[in-house]
Amino acid sequence: MRRVEHVMGFPVSLRVDDEGFPESAADDLFAWLREVDARFSPFRKDSEVSRLDRGDLGPGGLSPELTEILDLCERYRIATGGAFDVRLPGRRLDPCAVVKGWSVQQGADLLTAAGARRFCLNAGGDVVAAGGPWRVGVRHPEHVDRLCTVLPLTDGAVATSARYERGDHILDGRTGRPATGLLSLTVVAPTLTEADAVATAAFALGREGIDWAAARPGCEVFAVDADRRVVRTSGFRTTGTALSRTPA
Repeated sequence: MRRVEHVMGFPVSLRVDDEGFPESAADDLFAWLREVDARFSPFRKDSEVSRLDRGDLGPGGLSPELTEILDLCERYRIATGGAFDVRLPGRRLDPCAVVKGWSVQQGADLLTAAGARRFCLNAGGDVVAAGGPWRVGVRHPEHVDRLCTVLPLTDGAVATSARYERGDHILDGRTGRPATGLLSLTVVAPTLTEADAVATAAFALGREGIDWAAARPGCEVFAVDADRRVVRTSGFRTTGTALSRTPA
């Protein structure tokens, strides 16, 4: 089974290699992602996130799912000393950095519960996979038609934070200004919930985020800093790279 839909502002592609896997399970996956977009997008005036931000909802009126998302956001805010913060002064509440990975991982869990054993779910370049090996390409931070590395992924997730899609959209919560020091940072972790949040939080930290992410249990890191130097942890396995360890 192969399927692609545009959800939450980016393409989501699904490939399931299990024979006889029901189409209805894929329907459930994409329905879940559309529900997440409706409920937790800060860009929708009627979403739960927007209503909370306006003060139309009190803490006691939050759904268990949004409570979980905000708890994760607070955990990473504390862990980064405030560099990762979804509640910057003068800006709307924006938990998208956690919502994306969390919701896609929940979707992958739905696939597993429906009987999928070998699948790859790609949400705007962030991937959760099972039953590999799969080959996951990491885009070059400066050249749209090049990869900077390709990694094998069996069971787990990979997420990248960078400037190339949305410019300086990741802010350092300690200063309120765009994060500096890195061109891109990729994290491999057991779940996309963690991989996506760690990648964004580490990018917000700048260069110090490389060591911070590498110290997270179960995480491996591949980063390109602002001087175009490549840093990778010893457990980050690759099948090829197009960047050297020295400035380009």
